[in-house]
Amino acid sequence: MDAADRTNAHALAQLGRLLTLAEATGVRLDLTGLACYRPADTPAWYDALDETARWSAQATFWRAIAKQCAASPALFCYDLINEPISPAQKTAHWSSGRLFGDYDFIQYIARDPAGRTRGAIATAWIDRLTATIREEDQRTPVTVGMLPWTTGWGHLSGFVPAEIAPRLDFLSVHLYPKSKDLAEAPRGLRECAAGKPVVIEETFPLSCTSEELTAFLRDSRDGACGWLWHFDGRGIEEYDAEERAGKLTMNDTIWREALRLFVRLGPEFVGGEERR
Repeated sequence: MDAADRTNAHALAQLGRLLTLAEATGVRLDLTGLACYRPADTPAWYDALDETARWSAQATFWRAIAKQCAASPALFCYDLINEPISPAQKTAHWSSGRLFGDYDFIQYIARDPAGRTRGAIATAWIDRLTATIREEDQRTPVTVGMLPWTTGWGHLSGFVPAEIAPRLDFLSVHLYPKSKDLAEAPRGLRECAAGKPVVIEETFPLSCTSEELTAFLRDSRDGACGWLWHFDGRGIEEYDAEERAGKLTMNDTIWREALRLFVRLGPEFVGGEERR
């Protein structure tokens, strides 16, 4: 976006190139929008908008994206935003404030409840953006990348699975099992049972062992029908080459083990035993 009411033609052309590449290689895209992961790159004009203007700018964004993507068979889904929060009280900023170094993966969809419930804000926001997408694309599924809805978290997102499920084509949830509380991730998945398909859109052995994640994923097949993984652009063979050169770091070791796990479990989750 160059302004609240003006899209960037070059960026849309780049998206078109990505679609062409995905079509040629057989990749399906989970297209996540409204990303402001690097606060330094977020335009000042965007954060200066009030809620009405910000939602309007977001609608302009999604209308342009849907128009660009509607005819492409490479699209798996539109993810309206990554890990949104509907506020319980007034907030000073639109984001959570660099919780991960120079990155911020969480955004508020409003800064003042103004007498509304958190659920009412969330559903109104979803309705607005989904309707905008449907003006250009009536085919591609729409979802939202949700934080897990578990009471053990210090903050609940305000996006209640049972309330938002009727407005989405499927539910996406981000679940990272923890060795210190292995019951939390399965509980978060169970709480997403709301009459729509569920995809675990993010998971990784971030706070657990590969064996613990394996057990969670195998058990999750009773509640989820899709799983997405993290990938940093390097394959297993590249990590192996780094190890032979004596350059493999602890971080690299974790990435390689995660990729090995993904490859090892793949046959079990694709074309395997039919699950409910």
